[in-house]
Amino acid sequence: MSERIVILDFGSQYTQLIARRVREAGVFSEIHPCTLPAEEVAAMQPSGLILSGGPLSVYDGEAPQLQPELLELETETGAPVPVLGICYGLQAMAHLLGGDVEAAERREFGPADLTRVASKNGAAGNGGGDGAGALFEGVPEGSTVWMSHGDHLTTLPEHYEVIARTTNAPVAAVRDRRRPHYGVQFHPEVVHTDYGRRVLENFALRICGCAGDWTPASFVEEKVAAIREQVGPDAHVMLGLSGGVDSSVAAALISKAVGERLHCVFVDNGVLRKGEFEDVQEAFRGHFDLHLKAIDASERFLQALDGVTDPEKKRVTVGNTFIEVFEEATEEVAQRAGERPRFLAQGTLYPDVIESVSFKGPSQTIKTHHNVGGLPEELGFDLIEPFRELFKDEVREIGRLLGVPERIVGRHPFPGPGLAIRIAGPVEREKLRLLREADAIFISELRDNDLYDEVWQAFAVLLPVQTVGVMGDERTYEDVVALRAVTSVDGMTADWAELPHDFLGRVSGRIVNEVPGINRTVYDITSKPPATIEWE
Repeated sequence: MSERIVILDFGSQYTQLIARRVREAGVFSEIHPCTLPAEEVAAMQPSGLILSGGPLSVYDGEAPQLQPELLELETETGAPVPVLGICYGLQAMAHLLGGDVEAAERREFGPADLTRVASKNGAAGNGGGDGAGALFEGVPEGSTVWMSHGDHLTTLPEHYEVIARTTNAPVAAVRDRRRPHYGVQFHPEVVHTDYGRRVLENFALRICGCAGDWTPASFVEEKVAAIREQVGPDAHVMLGLSGGVDSSVAAALISKAVGERLHCVFVDNGVLRKGEFEDVQEAFRGHFDLHLKAIDASERFLQALDGVTDPEKKRVTVGNTFIEVFEEATEEVAQRAGERPRFLAQGTLYPDVIESVSFKGPSQTIKTHHNVGGLPEELGFDLIEPFRELFKDEVREIGRLLGVPERIVGRHPFPGPGLAIRIAGPVEREKLRLLREADAIFISELRDNDLYDEVWQAFAVLLPVQTVGVMGDERTYEDVVALRAVTSVDGMTADWAELPHDFLGRVSGRIVNEVPGINRTVYDITSKPPATIEWE
């Protein structure tokens, strides 16, 4: 990428939101740990740096600190590289430069009204005029920003000045009068900041001087070329196809790069949705020029899952069993192709990476994803993960550019461990039957009522409880199913979908009447955070 903004992660759960806001401005951005050596950051020749928020206080013993060299980076022309510190990132800048950061008497979490503060003097490269003009261009006075901090600046570093405040935060935004270095105490990356996207766009385009011409189409062109170079003219590539958006678009992209040297394996792991094994085969055999091998290993997976109740163990069990089946399929491909495939392609997405491991900075692990870091080294594959730094909506757009059918591109996310983590408790055949039928009713009603595309994800969860009911004047004591539907942009945050009451009533009525063994449905109205989208 000729232009890029590097985001240094200090442990915020929402650092990736900064990345997508910058990309929405047409500038490629990527996240790296705050511990990345400054010389490696300099080698990337960034157009700008953004320092993320974080959960710690700068004066804590284990708190990550900002490397001094990062504030001295220069562009190829010798100009200072622009820097924007957000919340902890601002405090880390101030702390490094001799400012004071202290615990606030009154913590600030929630909305606040932003008021501009007149600058003492303008400065070239900082927007001129009041000095804050570049960063807050198009941001109305008194607009809402989102605060989430317990510490605040009490003394500014030399040459720094306040350019915005709120009622509770006299230092809501600052700038260095000498260099294009800025800091904000609020979080422009979250949707609760009314003009946060504009603030980050101003930083990327006005302050960093980026052209804003990065698009998914340009990504496809560059990624296809990169895959061709990585794979070479003769090597073969394996891909585990699930029929979901990520692996499907990855298959389309990689087939564009290597053609028939891509071998896709679709495995029935026993925890797929109703009719999915047949539907995926039909869709792919009719739309893609690739080798597709479909394997029914459902009995093998269900035996491995027998008695497993812990959701993390379910993930590991499904992942490990898949690796065994996939390795057997790879050996068959090797015999047919005359050589063992060297590469393994995965549809890993950015949220998968962020939520699974402390991949880029000290972000807290939420849950393990089946396709992130779970492959034993002895398999001997080199990985191809073309979407590792992309979000779901970006992948969908790329899929449409590549001609992937809309019924595949528009599918809701489905977890790798499948229905195993939508059954709270042990995975049993009868429970799978109940859940498949209830889920199929819910999804079909969403489609029939033109609501499927209005929500980010929808599914049913079978709960480990039974309740008393009355059906036909007879007492029942049967299972409970929870319905879950959320709206979201990228899956990192989500709100529960306010589906019409009459619709939910109709779905509930169909489930309890058409699925013997279920006598009650409930609807989940919890957002993310505090909950995750999946129940396990």
